[in-house]
Amino acid sequence: MRRYMPLLLLTMIFCVACTSTKDKNNKRLESEENHSRDSMNSSVEIIADQLQTPWSIQKSGDVFYLTERPGSIVKIAEETVDRQQIILKKELSSAPEAGLLGFVLAPNFPTSQIAYAYYTYVEEGEQFNRIVTLTLSDNKWLEQDLIIDRIKSGTYHHGGRLKIGPDEKLYATVGDATQPSLAQDVDALEGKILRINLDGSVPNDNPFPQSYVYSYGHRNPQGLTWSTDGTMYASEHGNAANDEINIIEKGKNYGWPLIEGTEKEQGMIAPLFTSGASTTWAPSGIAIVNDQLYVAALRGTAVLAFDINKSKHNKLLSEFGRIRDVFVDEKFLYFISNNTDGRGNPQPQDDKLYRTPL
Repeated sequence: MRRYMPLLLLTMIFCVACTSTKDKNNKRLESEENHSRDSMNSSVEIIADQLQTPWSIQKSGDVFYLTERPGSIVKIAEETVDRQQIILKKELSSAPEAGLLGFVLAPNFPTSQIAYAYYTYVEEGEQFNRIVTLTLSDNKWLEQDLIIDRIKSGTYHHGGRLKIGPDEKLYATVGDATQPSLAQDVDALEGKILRINLDGSVPNDNPFPQSYVYSYGHRNPQGLTWSTDGTMYASEHGNAANDEINIIEKGKNYGWPLIEGTEKEQGMIAPLFTSGASTTWAPSGIAIVNDQLYVAALRGTAVLAFDINKSKHNKLLSEFGRIRDVFVDEKFLYFISNNTDGRGNPQPQDDKLYRTPL
């Protein structure tokens, strides 16, 4: 037995050394991430404050337009904040998660002064979502044309994100209206990502004939973005956890309510990233620069950064509370807090529009 003792001792020393090195490497990486996050946090500046539950960020030239759920559009130009009135044809809902949500400027906005909006309304005691055009005139936004009406609302899960894709089509995320079975019904609009011509008609090359439905099997998608190669990404709230970042493909089924998180089923698409069964991000707006996805996290109270090539993610910006939307231009990452939505802990002068150098 004694002749084996030196070998046993060497093995034990080697294992301890390996463990020690691994621990040091982990601590070094954690320290580098913390240092990077602290550096990013310290470089953040406030562009506007005292916002009222803001939801969506748009930018035209040097001017920002933000929607506020209670029913305003905030114009921010040269450090001047102007809360513009919006005149809608239906009574805006004040229910949780509802109100004035998605907003996107038309590609020709500087000349047309047209935008698209997604809002929740109440009619004869019932609640629905609709997509409309708005026209800016005399510093007021007026509802003009109806694109889609009577999208089921439910108590929660409205979806609500609007984006113009690289194909110059209007895309809309729609929640399942707390009726999960609707997400698997391709004849229903709920639990879907929709694709729409800018004049409100159905694109001829949509996957289902005479239907706005582009993808289905979604629970509560709230973010859309495209990489330079045209790949489409979406963020989605899971059921308590299992939040998702998905690559969206035409006509595909993303599984809700049959699968979620890491679960797999033939004919259904698993997410590119998931928070897992024990973590909740509540991801909302997303943006992409090169191969890095920036995701606003409500419950996660951060801007999350996802490296697509390395299949890893980390908290990039924190200490600002709930984050609803993100926006990027050539120089900066912008984000809005959402602490006044009834689920956060408002800080002084909340909510705010922030920016930090990319």
